[in-house]
Amino acid sequence: MAEKYLVSARNQFAFYKGIGDKTLSQLSDEQLFWKPNEQSNSIAIIIQHLSGNMLSRWTDFLNSDGEKDWRDRDAEFIEDSLKTRVELENEWERGWRVLYSAIDNLSDDDLEKTVFIRHEPQLVVQAINRQLAHYPYHIGQMAFIGKMLLAENWENLSIPPGHSKEYNRLKGM
Repeated sequence: MAEKYLVSARNQFAFYKGIGDKTLSQLSDEQLFWKPNEQSNSIAIIIQHLSGNMLSRWTDFLNSDGEKDWRDRDAEFIEDSLKTRVELENEWERGWRVLYSAIDNLSDDDLEKTVFIRHEPQLVVQAINRQLAHYPYHIGQMAFIGKMLLAENWENLSIPPGHSKEYNRLKGM
């Protein structure tokens, strides 16, 4: 069962990364830095935050606190850190590489171990689930911003409204 959980978790992370990738591919360079107001985050800021979180949480996952001393979380919310699409995409991919490496190196026995995030103990399964809730939350924000910016030009990332019956028919349902 543990092996199935790890495969399922990795697949879920990959699914949500795909949503983010599809969102990024639809937007212009300028749109990645757009935000509706000063209190909101741009996609660039969200990427900085997600990558910072992934690097901190998944580096030395089993042996050190998930909130690393070297992480500057507040800087993740300052837009001038990454200035170009290439920089953003590189940072996006860097975070995911660290996450996948950590997940891929876990064993069934590791799921029963305790890890710490901000000095709070939790089972590895709980730590994974925590991130499976956190990352889709922010990736959903990215998709929402993309949808606001592109309006009728937005390409749906799931079943488009009004196409559920057709989708189900194609799936043999």
